[in-house]
Amino acid sequence: MTVVIRLATPADAAAIAAIYAPYCTRSRISFEETAPDAKEMARRIAGDKPGYHPWFVAEKEGAILGYAASSPFRTRPAYRWSVETGLYLMSAEQGKGIGRTLLATLLKLLEQQGYVAAIGAIALPNPASVALHERLGFERVGAYRGTGFKQGEWLDVGLWQKDLALRTEQPAEPVLYASLISAG
Repeated sequence: MTVVIRLATPADAAAIAAIYAPYCTRSRISFEETAPDAKEMARRIAGDKPGYHPWFVAEKEGAILGYAASSPFRTRPAYRWSVETGLYLMSAEQGKGIGRTLLATLLKLLEQQGYVAAIGAIALPNPASVALHERLGFERVGAYRGTGFKQGEWLDVGLWQKDLALRTEQPAEPVLYASLISAG
């Protein structure tokens, strides 16, 4: 059976929380130290501005294998055309192209919504994530040096950016993703 990429719903929250938990508790990839539960993940999927920051899941035979998420890059209004992305897979699914498909699908929808930039913040070192982002057209634009302390060491966060659209003098507001999906 094939892997299906689809929009995440609150019903996926428990599976998403289970995928994300090891990144919080056993790795340095996420700077969260306590794994969020399903209720918190459902809140994140819904977002603070519902309909503007899509999440996708990869599903095979009813099992969620990974997810790609988007969220506001920053909260101040002038940043509303930029979005931060995240990608997490079950460890057994890494290296199979699922992450690339998930993130590419997310980026395509974000572009259609009118966002101009996607930002990937990557805890370093993480050569697999860096390679994936660069294959999808992200470029390294900077780093925060020693800004996170986890598992006994200070960690850098590299910043990768992908431009999704040209900057204009009068940018249109990003649109709800549901309006694009229902339009076909």
